[in-house]
Amino acid sequence: MVQLFLSKPNREDDGDIDSAKLIISLLNELESVIWSLITSGGRSEARLWLCNTISGISSISADQQRELFVKLLRSKRLSRGLASQLLQMIFEKKPYKAGRVLAKKGYVLEKFFEGNPTRILQWFSNFSDGGGGLGHQKGAKALSQFAFVNRDICWEELEWKGKHGQSPAMVATKPHYFLDLDVQRTVENFLENVPEFWSSNEFAESVKDGEILYIDTKFFIELFINLMYKEDERDVWEVITEFLVEESFSSLCHRLLIILEEQEFCIFLELLCKYINTRMEAKNFGTTSYWLEIILSRCSDCKSIDRLLLLNSVINQRRQLLGFLHDGEYQEEQAKIKDIVLQISTASLKVNSLSSILKECLKLSTVEAIKIMGLHSWVIYSRLSEEDWTLESWESLFVSNGIQFRKSDKYVLLKHDELSDESGSDLDNRTSNRSRHKKKKKDRKKRRRNYDDDESYDNELLDFDTSDSGRNLQSRAVSWVLSTDGFSASWTSADLPEHLSKHCLATWMKWLVNQWSNVA
Repeated sequence: MVQLFLSKPNREDDGDIDSAKLIISLLNELESVIWSLITSGGRSEARLWLCNTISGISSISADQQRELFVKLLRSKRLSRGLASQLLQMIFEKKPYKAGRVLAKKGYVLEKFFEGNPTRILQWFSNFSDGGGGLGHQKGAKALSQFAFVNRDICWEELEWKGKHGQSPAMVATKPHYFLDLDVQRTVENFLENVPEFWSSNEFAESVKDGEILYIDTKFFIELFINLMYKEDERDVWEVITEFLVEESFSSLCHRLLIILEEQEFCIFLELLCKYINTRMEAKNFGTTSYWLEIILSRCSDCKSIDRLLLLNSVINQRRQLLGFLHDGEYQEEQAKIKDIVLQISTASLKVNSLSSILKECLKLSTVEAIKIMGLHSWVIYSRLSEEDWTLESWESLFVSNGIQFRKSDKYVLLKHDELSDESGSDLDNRTSNRSRHKKKKKDRKKRRRNYDDDESYDNELLDFDTSDSGRNLQSRAVSWVLSTDGFSASWTSADLPEHLSKHCLATWMKWLVNQWSNVA
């Protein structure tokens, strides 16, 4: 049986100190094996997991995230990769913001079109045939409007495909005649002889929506980077700061952090730590990113992200870590971890409460104590995920650890009359003739909680035995509501390892914080 240590510890109870010290020693050994696993091939994945957790931080205000990323963008220690990715986001989500800048700097687009017939035709060939459409579009609209308004200085620069040119009066009555314009030669003439066009209101109007960015995004990213760093163009930085305030912190982290080199990522973390001033509050202990905020707020420096990678993996990315461990390439580490988990579980049976372990943690720093508690909760997650659990064994686990429960049919896939009636903790009411209720694997999809999990591994965890007894099938089909969350959610056995291990960590840390307060 798994010991969850959910009974409130008695301050007077010293417990089994030797067993507590052994457990902490084994947890430190577990840390070493997990870290060797991460460094041997999982570092990039562990960093991605850390980025995902950071993206969930909710305590950063819009103004703070703007300051944070602007400082990062202006750091001389950073490459231009971050700026490129951010500009790509702006072009995709708010192209008109960049378009406003281009509308004021039409002259810079002369180089964009010079010697490039493809770009010229893409932007200036959108003339209407007059058949009830929207009329001339993009650069074609700008070209035609400017030509009419300034016909005295530029009409002769228009090149026509026919034997003779068209007069302004004729084209005014029949705009579709512009379809006979030799666009490439005309624009080339404008580049050489009509500089007024490139700074005109007509051309500015055609580019202000930012659609021109899609012709060659790479060109415009390089252009804007030059405007940012070589010319320190105020208009460009205003666009960037506007976007950084309006975009969510989660979206920015998901898109920007993954392209940082590790040294650059450390710079980001150093800046992030300055904006996090988190107090330990029990109401937040169930929040995934909260533990990372606590750790970051207590880190003296982030020159190395090793500790963060490890802590985030065991506390916030339990499923991914276990899934990575199951890779056939890491059989040796898997065997070591399995052995350590077994030793910890055996030692835990000798410790009646968490009192002795908490007292040992009081001697450690906040981050070290969180690490021990996090590793211990991962041990519980590992056992709950990897052992064969039947309906009876789950309910026995609830009873032995003081968890009140009742069955719920809210998300059951089998028909109502194929399952036992809902009851408090009745282990005896079972349906008969289970084998005839087998279902094909493809029909056995469970309602899953919205974790940032590796989907392939989630599916692997959902696989279960459909032997003649059908016990595991029934266990997977049944769901429970538990006192651990005030009976507010329905949990299947696929979700229980995650939920219970998180509940254990939150419960233990409440007690630990309370003891820290008493010591202070």
